[in-house]
Amino acid sequence: MNPLNPTTIESWHAHVYFDGQSRDAAWALRETIEKELAGRMEMGRFHEKPVGPHPMWSYQLAIPAADFPHVIGWLALNHGALDVFVHPNTGDELRDHRDRAIWLGKSYALNLAIFMG
Repeated sequence: MNPLNPTTIESWHAHVYFDGQSRDAAWALRETIEKELAGRMEMGRFHEKPVGPHPMWSYQLAIPAADFPHVIGWLALNHGALDVFVHPNTGDELRDHRDRAIWLGKSYALNLAIFMG
């Protein structure tokens, strides 16, 4: 085995999943994240439909590699009943989403076909 060096991780994405019933909780968490993690991540759009490989409604946090421990630690302690999909960005989108992901809460099957051409 040839281990990969963690310095190949350019950044991380965390996707907070929700649906119609959990929309208000997702919005409240988003507002708290924006206050508590300001300067440690960049907040993406609030999608009320599945987008990309994500089977649920979601919003994304773009996290610099240096801020990963703090942001993911905070999310692990504060995501409540919402599920969060976390993946590194190394330039290999398929492997980053399929093989290198971390789940906080429940995991879901992703639509990986979008990465296969």
